[in-house]
Amino acid sequence: MAKEDTIKAVGTITECLPNAQFRVKLEVNQHILLAHLSGKMRKMNINVVLDDNVEVEISPYDLTKCRITYRNK
Repeated sequence: MAKEDTIKAVGTITECLPNAQFRVKLEVNQHILLAHLSGKMRKMNINVVLDDNVEVEISPYDLTKCRITYRNK
């Protein structure tokens, strides 16, 4: 799967889970997804907390899981 195949969306962190996983509520259709941090966000030690607005990439194969790629200010 190439990076171009992902679906990009914007959402809000609703719950913080163990192992750097989060529940994200999308702004468009109000779905709640299970998300994890992307590699660069872990490497640069960017903290994501409750009620942050984030950009996510959703895999077209599993629409219930996503990757957090950017934290909006």
